[in-house]
Amino acid sequence: MTADQAGQRDRGQRRRRGAEVEQAILRAAAEELTESGYPGLTMDRVAARAGTNKNAIYRRWPNRAALGVAAYRQLVEVELAPPDTGGLRGDVLDLLRRINRGLSSPQGEILRGLLTSLGDEPELLAQLQEQIGGDGGVAVWLTVLGRAVARGEAPPEALHPRVATVALTLLRNEYITRGVSTVPDSVLVEIVDEVYLPLVRGRTPRGAGG
Repeated sequence: MTADQAGQRDRGQRRRRGAEVEQAILRAAAEELTESGYPGLTMDRVAARAGTNKNAIYRRWPNRAALGVAAYRQLVEVELAPPDTGGLRGDVLDLLRRINRGLSSPQGEILRGLLTSLGDEPELLAQLQEQIGGDGGVAVWLTVLGRAVARGEAPPEALHPRVATVALTLLRNEYITRGVSTVPDSVLVEIVDEVYLPLVRGRTPRGAGG
């Protein structure tokens, strides 16, 4: 390739910038994850598939972990509407079952590939917590819990983000610590009946009781 050709190529890449380049990179990374999993993901392969260069990737994602998690999130990011079964137990079980089905899907296999790489890439854990967790679906869980408070099923003190998402945290923990491909429904019921509902219903104002 001559210097003129290289310059033309670089100018063409600079013209395709911003959101367009970002989406091209994410699509390429998602396709690589789907085909090869996280262990097979490389910046070189993503750059070639996206028709860009590695510098364009590194300007947006500082390392392979950041790119892999961002691509995974794009694969699984679906609007999770809050259920309304008429009761808190039914709502929480419905949410957990829907999330469990998602984690048991082919995309869930990608997530397990990410999780198995945690020991080799310490930065991967931070990326998973930041990007996949995001707000942890707090809005959906607070909506469900808010309805329960309005129905008198839970005290107002239960409306706290960490309390609202405890069931989700415990479900994720099953995948991370046990390495399972799916969590049995009986475990979901235990999470709700033995942990979530007692915690929510037992909330009291801060400082109360001593």
